[in-house]
Amino acid sequence: MTRTPNAASEDDLRLPAFIRLNINPIVAEWISFARTRTPASHTMTELALQDHIVEILNFIADDLETAQTAKQQVAKSKGLGPDHAPFAKSAAEIHATLRLADGFDIDQMVSEYRALRASVVKQWLARNQALAASDLEDLTRFNEAIDQAMTESVTQYTDAITRSRNLFLGILGHDLRNPIGAASMAAQVMVKMGEPNAKQTILASKIVDTTQRATKILNDLLDVTRSAFGTDIPIHRIPMDMGDLGRKLADEMQTLGDGREIGIEVVGDTAGHWDHGRMGQVFSNLLGNAIQYSPPGSPISVTVADENANVRISVHNDGEPIPPEKIDTLFDFLSRGYGSGLTDEHSTNLGLGLFIAKKIVAAHDGEIHVASDSHSGTVFTVIVPKSLN
Repeated sequence: MTRTPNAASEDDLRLPAFIRLNINPIVAEWISFARTRTPASHTMTELALQDHIVEILNFIADDLETAQTAKQQVAKSKGLGPDHAPFAKSAAEIHATLRLADGFDIDQMVSEYRALRASVVKQWLARNQALAASDLEDLTRFNEAIDQAMTESVTQYTDAITRSRNLFLGILGHDLRNPIGAASMAAQVMVKMGEPNAKQTILASKIVDTTQRATKILNDLLDVTRSAFGTDIPIHRIPMDMGDLGRKLADEMQTLGDGREIGIEVVGDTAGHWDHGRMGQVFSNLLGNAIQYSPPGSPISVTVADENANVRISVHNDGEPIPPEKIDTLFDFLSRGYGSGLTDEHSTNLGLGLFIAKKIVAAHDGEIHVASDSHSGTVFTVIVPKSLN
């Protein structure tokens, strides 16, 4: 039979009664811990950080006071609980939905349950120095209830992510790509037709350029989506010369340079096996970054050099140095800009370029890093093996 607050002193409470009587200090520790889950927590109110913890604690206390069979105990020890009514959401499921909306990642949300477990046990054991057999039973059932709530939260979180991913991919793959493709084809036909006047030719060329840039954004977002959901960026290695690819991309990007001279030096044997299109993305993204963050008219230099089993690619610009605190996150998803920034009409600037470049280099078993200071400028360096080991 469960002891009640009236049947025992506060220093000798069964765990569910202790939880009910100490909601406030438990919630305070929950909020304090949630505040450390940055960066999402920076802009959250105390009420938002608290979220559904009171309801979760009441669920746990109710569960501890409810009789269960051996079969139910085995199921709950695996994080499985009874099904909810159709369309009804548990407090743990609602908590997951809100944490996702607030920007918590799944590891941060799971860590809240680990902290909650430690907080409740710590506070309870501070009041109950000697544990009875019933207390050990309470601890076991408490852990089962925590596991059940955490499983519900994780399942809800991952289901929501999957639905968002499928919707996102559907929009990219059909709703946006098809009309952009149609507009691009129509513009190309306009350019090739007869003798249009000068204004028509300029407008058609702008449509072609704009749709090509929009298609690049879609392709970048698709790559990011694959990466964010645990799928590596696919690569197809073919024999190629990295120096030739570098020359081609430097020449193409020169037209976007706003007076910046892009020079390239190829040193030694730069032939190997890489994905031609993907490594073209790396060059394009690094050169685009150099153009965006360097003064108009300043030089940009590219080096493609043989290093025995590897090829080293370096892209240098004389823009503002990258602050040291930005270096560690420069290749992160949606890490935008590192200085005042100099943009042009061709810059998409979604914070995807360096992130995607890093993923492509990693898919080639290579590495990418950056060095930047006020004397030497900024140099992005890529090292990729010439072939698979």
